Amino acid sequence: MRVVIAEDSVLLRAGLELLLTDAGHEVVAAVDTAPALLAAITRHEPDLAIVDVRMPPTFTDEGVRAAVIIRAQNPSVRVLVLSQYVEERYAGELIANRTAGLGYLLKDRVADVDTFLEAVARVADGGTVLDPEVVAQLVVRSRRTDGLEKLTDREREVLKLIAEGRSNGSIADELVISYGSVEKHISSIFSKLDLPPEDSGHRRVLAVLRYLGSDLHSH
Repeated sequence: MRVVIAEDSVLLRAGLELLLTDAGHEVVAAVDTAPALLAAITRHEPDLAIVDVRMPPTFTDEGVRAAVIIRAQNPSVRVLVLSQYVEERYAGELIANRTAGLGYLLKDRVADVDTFLEAVARVADGGTVLDPEVVAQLVVRSRRTDGLEKLTDREREVLKLIAEGRSNGSIADELVISYGSVEKHISSIFSKLDLPPEDSGHRRVLAVLRYLGSDLHSH
């Protein structure tokens, strides 16, 4: 696949480029700032962008802000975010709308080459890869498995498909049920997981995180 890398550490950038090239991928651009990343996305239209959370000039959140923009403006580009530690606010914002084709890994994981390349492949394939640490910190409001045991088998199926980034219409098609039934199941899931209406913008992602948290926990 064709990959753009945005990482300000020269060593890590070169290391990532070598890893990906050795694995048979084509690195079409390797840059060190968010503006250069956005320009490279427009120019090359890659399959995947690997983005460091913190980049020049302020080293705060340039990379992850750029990732949010890419997700909105270039929905076909998969995004794998690398971070020194969990940036809760932006991690939540990144996955608030859809989790398909998205990864958020702590940089420590890159040291495990097989795990990293597996994550790259899963994200490029439209899957979701969230670092267990990210999941743990994003669901601090509740125990990770809270409420999941109350779900029916069908509700679990629906939640699994939500976690794969499916829309309500796509879930209805997959399970051969009506759109209205999907909405009822989702409403019931929110209720059983005790996710109140005032969190409406984030209930879907919190439910997904609860599901992923239990999934990671059980492995």
